[in-house]
Amino acid sequence: MSFWKSLFGGGAASTEPAGDKVLGEEGYKGFLIKAVEMKAGSELQLAGTIEKEVGGELKTYRFVRADRMTSRDDLTAIALSKGRQIIDEQGEAIFR
Repeated sequence: MSFWKSLFGGGAASTEPAGDKVLGEEGYKGFLIKAVEMKAGSELQLAGTIEKEVGGELKTYRFVRADRMTSRDDLTAIALSKGRQIIDEQGEAIFR
């Protein structure tokens, strides 16, 4: 069963992917968006987290996209932009 959970993102959300470092972060509409370095061979894969305290509990949503690039600056800008887009589209519903 753990194979299916890891494949489809089931299970408890972690605050940050293990071993990955935060490249940049910004606050947006009460959420905290973090651009996370996720290596994919010699490239970087677009990934990040969105955090917000809801009902006294810190909730975290992790997103990973298929986009890959070599520039950390590009990755940071695009990941933060993608985080803003997710928040605008779904708001707190991402934590359900």
